[in-house]
Amino acid sequence: QVRLVESGGGLVQAGGSLRLSCAASGRTFSSYAWGWFRQAPGKEREFVAGISWSGGSTYYRDIVKGRFTISRDNAKNTVYLQMNSLKPEDTAVYYCAATGVKGLRVGVRPTDYDYWGQGTQVTVSS
Repeated sequence: QVRLVESGGGLVQAGGSLRLSCAASGRTFSSYAWGWFRQAPGKEREFVAGISWSGGSTYYRDIVKGRFTISRDNAKNTVYLQMNSLKPEDTAVYYCAATGVKGLRVGVRPTDYDYWGQGTQVTVSS
């Protein structure tokens, strides 16, 4: 059974940093694209960042470019999201997701992904 488990969320002051991790088990995801999404209360789930199966290409939502960095460690079957210069509007539940087809390109829609973590809360205070 495939399982994705996020960690690293928490409460941080504006301008601070957090590093989210998402560890996968039950399947090796070295040939699959990953994504990070977030969902704030009353809002739809939105794409934040994605990384290709090779790790050679990364994609970001415009408002997080230059502040967030996605990376992957295939040996650990883990993807990371380094978040710097956090703002109160970054407050949300953050989810990692993985595609279910090898070599598939990074998608920006939740429906592009087949596997999801349970989410981790990130709260940025002003």
